[in-house]
Amino acid sequence: MTVQGPLARFKVIDLSRVRAGPTAVRQLSDWGASVIKIESPEGDAGMGGERHGPDFQNLHRNKRSMTLNLKSPEGVDILKRLVREADVLVENYRPDVKFRLGVDYETLRKVNPRLVYGSISGFGQDGPYRERPGFDQIAQGMGGLMSITGLPGQGPVRVGIPVADLTAGIFCAMGILIALLEREQSGEGQWVQSNLLAAQIAMLDFQAARWTIGHEVPGQAGNDHPTSIPTGVFQTSDGYMNIGAAGEAIYQRFCKAIEAPELARDPDFATNADRSKNRARLNEAIGAITRKRTTAEWIARFNEAGVPCGPIYKMNEVFADPQVKHLNITRHVQHKTLGDVEVVGQAVEMSRTPWSVRSATPEPGEHTDEVLRELGLGEKEIAGLRDRKVI
Repeated sequence: MTVQGPLARFKVIDLSRVRAGPTAVRQLSDWGASVIKIESPEGDAGMGGERHGPDFQNLHRNKRSMTLNLKSPEGVDILKRLVREADVLVENYRPDVKFRLGVDYETLRKVNPRLVYGSISGFGQDGPYRERPGFDQIAQGMGGLMSITGLPGQGPVRVGIPVADLTAGIFCAMGILIALLEREQSGEGQWVQSNLLAAQIAMLDFQAARWTIGHEVPGQAGNDHPTSIPTGVFQTSDGYMNIGAAGEAIYQRFCKAIEAPELARDPDFATNADRSKNRARLNEAIGAITRKRTTAEWIARFNEAGVPCGPIYKMNEVFADPQVKHLNITRHVQHKTLGDVEVVGQAVEMSRTPWSVRSATPEPGEHTDEVLRELGLGEKEIAGLRDRKVI
């Protein structure tokens, strides 16, 4: 039996590509929204990645795909017919493109005043950088993340995931859900906007506040926590592990667990401020001890003592971990070409209304005819649209 998620009553038009927009739509589709992914008949010039590759398959599950040429008046007309019955539209064109195509918010709200229109851009829908193309790593650099990532003196380092893309998409999805809630009171939709630069800055959190409130410019701290010491990576006899022993009570338990009472008594390590000031000496002393036992031995000992710790996994080890398996964060789905596909799911669980992966990522235009029939078009009309390269 098909699972009907809590968003099943909402219809979503997905005009987005690459990552930020599809991430926003994935948040909606996994919770049951009915999504139509609009794709150009000419393809996206590889901007979405390899169709049958892991990235694309993970991003676009739970959607139907139709091809539609929005550069043609007939294509825009069909989109407007879809908009009449839609609740949400998501796009991540450069800000000027949607106006040139005639699919901007002000135009489409005249077709459907209840439409919630989600836009994701590199730098925002207005302002001096409005027309600039924006990509994740550009936002990581401009948003300050690369200046605080990596080892001290190493030079700027990008984070290993497209964090600006992903968070801009998640923030956009959150805004869309808020707009849908507000629509229940006002009866009107609205324009929801997020951008990579703002999302990246928001994700800086306490590092940003160190400047905005404390007027301190944070630097690179490598694997050490910037302000809470000792928290970082320590070598063991068979690898490395993370230890988080910040805070007075935990630090005392930590010193007892590693059988080093001298570290608890040392005045240079008496407070978090002292430990931060003398972190190099403290880390060296801790490392000399942790290298005497295996990671597994230390994890067992620290967990018994109530000291936060954990292994540092490679990706295959992540998904072999018993707790990760218990969390059931992946789902299997059958793809007509690839067979069994395991996708990464949501980090939120709800007691009555679960998320689900109901269908694999579609082939381009797989549902074009089906969607057009739902609009009332006959076979001859559909064939004519195909002949005129509208679909």
